[in-house]
Amino acid sequence: MKEEIQAYNNALSEDDRAICDVLAREIGRGLSKAENKIWHAHPVWFLDGNPIVGYSKQKAGIRLMFWSGADFEEEGLTFGGKKFKDASVFFNSFSEIDTKALKRWLRKSKDIQWDYKNLVKRKGRLERLK
Repeated sequence: MKEEIQAYNNALSEDDRAICDVLAREIGRGLSKAENKIWHAHPVWFLDGNPIVGYSKQKAGIRLMFWSGADFEEEGLTFGGKKFKDASVFFNSFSEIDTKALKRWLRKSKDIQWDYKNLVKRKGRLERLK
């Protein structure tokens, strides 16, 4: 795990850090070729410059978000809205993480992608990459 992501996790409460450490480890395994960094103050993983998955601390818990997750057709993910294709799940304990589902979502995140990298260039219009 990158030092900056570990520093993000370490700044959280013990319970939240445990969740984020599991997420970072599983994302790193599932997206081993992805670039990862702190982006907009949160850990995010990218494939070819396109954001794929990230997590953040929010009031409802730790939010795991897949930028193209709305098209995964997975019951465990909640869709963000109509304009974008994001979907999320919240965790309040590391025991809530279904690693089998997480691995499945990570596989889908490689195969189902919308082009967020060029969103500004396309004036807010998303195009399907894969």
